[in-house]
Amino acid sequence: MRPPAAPASARQAARRVRILRAASDLASREALTDVQMHDVAKEAGVAIATLYRYFPSKPFLFLAVLEWHIEQFLGDHDGDDDGVPALTHTDPVTEIAETLVALSGKLLGNRLLASAVALSSFSEYASAVPTKVDIVERALGQRLLRLLGDRAEARGRVRLLVYSWWGLFVAVLTEEISTEQGEADLRLAARLIVTS
Repeated sequence: MRPPAAPASARQAARRVRILRAASDLASREALTDVQMHDVAKEAGVAIATLYRYFPSKPFLFLAVLEWHIEQFLGDHDGDDDGVPALTHTDPVTEIAETLVALSGKLLGNRLLASAVALSSFSEYASAVPTKVDIVERALGQRLLRLLGDRAEARGRVRLLVYSWWGLFVAVLTEEISTEQGEADLRLAARLIVTS
């Protein structure tokens, strides 16, 4: 599978966002198996070749949708642009735990979309991921790293936090555990990983 193209202009970046928004909207209404790439292209108002240039596969597209939603969530909680107040806990453990709990709640607010991004992550990583990126370099990893301070051991802790969050997110999504249990476990994981 070829690597995806990166937007080189503001117009291309806007087109990429239209595609992500269209994919999100479709996956919010239909199961992932019913969302077809040509439907995403049509909803976004782009040619199918354009869609595949940015997103070489449907699983890769929905991994990008996940990352886009995480970036939007974190941007909203920076207190920038739209006036949403930033989290203001002075304790990094609490800040990390509440960020992860709130992110899970936001993503789980639409179960169909949450299922689409979860299924896509399993599918894409089981095959070939076009661009392997350390999760610490992604938006969520960078936020957690800033909260922990960019020290040598912090990168390992960030990876553990993200993997713990993802596992608990999937467990709540699949109803293996309750939302309340997932939130309690996230808070426990944050405390154990950050303070050990």
